[in-house]
Amino acid sequence: MESLNVIIAALFLVIVIYIITQVAIKPIKLLWKLLLNSAIGLALLLLTNYFGAFIDINIPINILTVLIAGFLGIPGVVLLICFSFIVA
Repeated sequence: MESLNVIIAALFLVIVIYIITQVAIKPIKLLWKLLLNSAIGLALLLLTNYFGAFIDINIPINILTVLIAGFLGIPGVVLLICFSFIVA
């Protein structure tokens, strides 16, 4: 009977550790994905500014534009280009 309690306690401990690690890993995965998408957005903004110089498109690179391009990807860069036409 005593060994059964030890086995149940060990299984409970494994389940608790699994839940805690899953709760800890989810925000790290989200942060990693946000950083990766922001880097891709920054690269898209740099390419847009480089090739857009020929047709007078200039998007300032700051944290807001990088996050917009990072969250939305190519549609985000297109949105920023359209917004730059509206503002200019």
